[in-house]
Amino acid sequence: MEKWLKNYLDSSGKLSMYPSKRKLKIAVMFYIANQLEAHKTYTEKEMNEAINEICTFNDAALLRREMYNYHFINRTEDGKIYTLEENQPSPEEYGLS
Repeated sequence: MEKWLKNYLDSSGKLSMYPSKRKLKIAVMFYIANQLEAHKTYTEKEMNEAINEICTFNDAALLRREMYNYHFINRTEDGKIYTLEENQPSPEEYGLS
C-alpha cells in the first residue's frame, strides 16, 4: 500500500494527511489495518491511540469510523470494544492490486 501512499507519508512512515480520493482513502485503511494486531481487543481509547501512532494529522475518530464502515475493523454494539476484522477486504476488491 505504501506505493499508493508515498505522497501522504512523512519521513518516518506516518500518514501526514488523509487523501480526498476514495481509492487512496481505502489504501490508507489497508495501511492502518496492516499495523493493528490481529485477535487483540482495543477499547475506543486504545484504538484511537493506535491510529494516532500511525498518523500525524490526529483525526482518529474519522479513520476509526471509515475503517468500520469499510469492514476493516469491527466493534461491539455499544462502540466500546474494537477488533480487527478476521476477514479483511482484499486490495483487489477496491482496485488496488
